Amino acid sequence: MPLLEIKSLRIEFPSRHNTAIAVNDVSLSVDEGEILGLVGESGAGKSTIGNAIVQLLSKPGRVVNGEVRLNDELISDLEGEAIRNIRGKRIGFIFQDPMTSLNPLFTIEDQMIETIINCLNVSKSEASKRSIDLLEKVGIPEAEVRIKQYPHQFSGGMRQRVVIAIALSGEPELLIADEPTTALDVSVQDQILKLIKNLCVELKVGCILVTHDMGVIANVTDRVAVLYQGKLVEIGETYQILSNPQHSYTQSLISAVPLSSKKIDRFPLVETIESIESGLTSIDVNTHWLGQSEKHESSDDLLVVKNLNLSFITQDAFFKKNQKRIQATKNVNFTIRQGESFGLVGESGSGKSTIARMISGLQKPDSGSIVYDGVELVNNADKEALQAVNQRLQMIFQNPYSSLNSRMKIQDIIAEPIRYHKLAEKNQIETIVGDLLDHVGLGRKSGVKYTHEFSGGQRQRISIARALACRPRLLICDEPTSALDVSVQAQILNLLKDLQDELGLTMLFISHDLPVIRQMCDRVAIMQRGEILECADTESFFENPQNQYSKELLHLMPKFENLKNRENLNLN
Repeated sequence: MPLLEIKSLRIEFPSRHNTAIAVNDVSLSVDEGEILGLVGESGAGKSTIGNAIVQLLSKPGRVVNGEVRLNDELISDLEGEAIRNIRGKRIGFIFQDPMTSLNPLFTIEDQMIETIINCLNVSKSEASKRSIDLLEKVGIPEAEVRIKQYPHQFSGGMRQRVVIAIALSGEPELLIADEPTTALDVSVQDQILKLIKNLCVELKVGCILVTHDMGVIANVTDRVAVLYQGKLVEIGETYQILSNPQHSYTQSLISAVPLSSKKIDRFPLVETIESIESGLTSIDVNTHWLGQSEKHESSDDLLVVKNLNLSFITQDAFFKKNQKRIQATKNVNFTIRQGESFGLVGESGSGKSTIARMISGLQKPDSGSIVYDGVELVNNADKEALQAVNQRLQMIFQNPYSSLNSRMKIQDIIAEPIRYHKLAEKNQIETIVGDLLDHVGLGRKSGVKYTHEFSGGQRQRISIARALACRPRLLICDEPTSALDVSVQAQILNLLKDLQDELGLTMLFISHDLPVIRQMCDRVAIMQRGEILECADTESFFENPQNQYSKELLHLMPKFENLKNRENLNLN
């Protein structure tokens, strides 16, 4: 008897115009101690299935058919207190977006203690001790200090670790992990995946692992299920699916995995069902509005960062000398040449996103200098010069959920910067927005929708389109494809490569995905605890890393063993 059994599940999202079928007749099972991987494009229904199991579907989503059983107990019909007793206690859930699953008004300690007491019925002191132990297990340094802080004081990766700790705190029978390592560097990812795997082996915990990382799938899961447009197209033992995929969509996923062994000019694209059915169109930037921005020679240093320092207060005090602070960046120095892609790699909390926020003007450094195209950005009183820089320097944020206005239609979100900076005539804007939506793979018809109607990966594509709408010279990409499946990731990264070649676009590329860094970047800097440990040409770094931490990152990189055979796959 399986631990979890899903039979003929059908989930619909009705609207005024039509009814979208998110999950269509899906049947799955998970045994005790088994890890089942769920893969598929963004919007395929992976997260929707996880939410339906614990009855957390967003309205107006509804289960119209099927049943869910946990240890042969029907739980899909439970309501109120009955289903609340299942959540946390028997089924732990790691949500895709940690910021929306943590309460910003309470400390991490308050939230963890509440969960542990509710699930395990232990004393407050015991719950506090367990909380600190769990934070240490998921790799949060100085856990006794950091547990007193609020969610906004943590980086994206750190928040993800907190969410994982909370999900494990109730000692559940089943763990649903929705992209649990998306925001984590390879060293912490390895630590978290080992923790989940040990739980499954030692405590017989079942696990549904939703991920787009095929390396993780190959190394961790026992079986894998492939979803496409809400349907289960293939399921089987992990080795069998990865070495001999039968469905064309599965084949396309495997073929699009970025190579870690060598650098290639473009990510391979296969004629998947998506590209055939969606009728995607491309932009000829030589004649399009996007290509009309001023081009520059690639020999100049476009961005120069010198001795950049920033610290955050972790414990305030009346006297400044009694304040406790954490050093986010320490004497950071690097340059980015016009037309190149510069990669920034490091563990979560190392200061990567903080540097991006300082460059974009969202965070003021304690000291140091940031010079963009000859303009000093730190303590510059010339508002007109800074506004011109703001147009030419755009950022794709790590979290598309919080960076998009939920009250605006997509077409207005993308058109807003064009109107603000007066980059086009009014009668051109609608066409430009439609072209951008086509180019990032959403289609111009999606412009009339709101953000809640899109999956996480689709929202990230909207964020990319909005950034491109400013015709930037420097594009700061903070984990731009972390929420995308590998086939869509290949399309987006090829798009960025094309824009870089055709528009002379310069990129600061922040990522923990080392194969992506190898394919995208000309040079790379490795960060740890706010400092740059190593800066080198990308190929030199991958072939001969100099720093011990760099060597460890490359060693821990998830290996997709069947990648070497993908040229032999039948992809017709």
